[in-house]
Amino acid sequence: MNYPILIAVLSLINVAISQDFTPDFCQPEQVRLSVRGDGQTFVVTWTTLSPTTSSVVGTIVEFGSDPENLENSVHGTEEVFTDGGYEKRKEYIHRVIFPKLTPKKRYYYTVGSTCGWSDIFWFNTYPAPSEKWSPSFAVYGDMGNKNAVSLPALQRDTQSGMYDMILHVGDFAYDMNNENGRRGDQFMRQIEPIAAYVPYMTCPGNHENAYNFSHYKFRFTMPDWNEGAISYDLPMFYSWNTGPVHFISLNTEFYYYLNFGATQLLRQYKWLINDLEEANLPENREKQPWIVLFGHRPMYCSDADKDDCTNHNSRTRTGLPFVKLYGLEDLLMKYNVDLVFWAHEHDFERFWPIYDFNIMNGSLAEPYTNPKAPVHIITGSAGCQEEHDPWLPLPEMTAFRSADYGYSRMVAHNTTHLEVAQVSDDQDGKVIDHIWIIKTNGHEF
Repeated sequence: MNYPILIAVLSLINVAISQDFTPDFCQPEQVRLSVRGDGQTFVVTWTTLSPTTSSVVGTIVEFGSDPENLENSVHGTEEVFTDGGYEKRKEYIHRVIFPKLTPKKRYYYTVGSTCGWSDIFWFNTYPAPSEKWSPSFAVYGDMGNKNAVSLPALQRDTQSGMYDMILHVGDFAYDMNNENGRRGDQFMRQIEPIAAYVPYMTCPGNHENAYNFSHYKFRFTMPDWNEGAISYDLPMFYSWNTGPVHFISLNTEFYYYLNFGATQLLRQYKWLINDLEEANLPENREKQPWIVLFGHRPMYCSDADKDDCTNHNSRTRTGLPFVKLYGLEDLLMKYNVDLVFWAHEHDFERFWPIYDFNIMNGSLAEPYTNPKAPVHIITGSAGCQEEHDPWLPLPEMTAFRSADYGYSRMVAHNTTHLEVAQVSDDQDGKVIDHIWIIKTNGHEF
């Protein structure tokens, strides 16, 4: 027997016991930001692999404007999440709502407890709601734990301050429930250099369906979450305002996973009508003239993979089969939704302004100036192990498409000009597509 090694191991165990140290592990990880429904209040979420509130004062954020002096602190909640796999593995999800912060200011923060603390991160608060500004966004879907081609560029861009917010349009990690949730942990660690610095706003995709979307519900904090809420009970659709944009996030998977019940689809549809009606009130449309909706599965596409969007009556477009209930396209048209982002197809595809397969350009020379229908964009090429989808012959309704790995950028410059670009990772960050959506005659079609 190697006695020196044995003595060293026993010594480490003794130190761990004397310091009430649990190596099994209440160190914070997977830190991510989001915003509340007001679009101004920040929420921070993180994960530990052991509880922190049983033996210590847990779930704390310390923050301030000086990284050397985090003079403020606020407490939050700890929620137990049990994976549905055979291990029934537990994780502990911590959420803290920041108090009202000074607009247009950088704050530094660390999360944790006396059991363990994270690194120091930072984020910038937004201008006051009454102030005009031009927020910038990165938009993408279908990014996996493996082959996440866009991840390095997105990390670099975010750290340089390029974006004010991220929109992830469904499908994370491939899949978050794999390996009893460890795949999800790996993915959330990978996006921490993005999500810990700007709000990471999401919608679910088909790869989140396991255990009735439980990993998605627990890992991401919805804008309507309040202390005491049970994450599993929260709806997976919501809206918020950022600058001149009213954003709407939908769960398109309600149309396809009817085994979880049709009630949630009906709830989402009724909620969406109410939200769009409120967003279109003159006083609200004046403050947020742009309405941008995002959901995972598109209603149009030109891929040769036999997905639902290759059908004329796709479910998100015209509603459930046979009964034709809860279709979205008529709502997009009726309530003047300017732009819709989709993913699911592992490529980029931009359409002409379109309604019911009819191209409704503003004019031949300037199709996106005062368009007569919503603009649809598929941005599902951030990279995953399923690689790319093949193409069908180019349809008339498609303005541009690319199978390059990449991601989209959007800038809401003002009430009349919105800019969208596609970045190719295969071409070293080259912008391969770019449009301006211009509304000089108001936002009604």
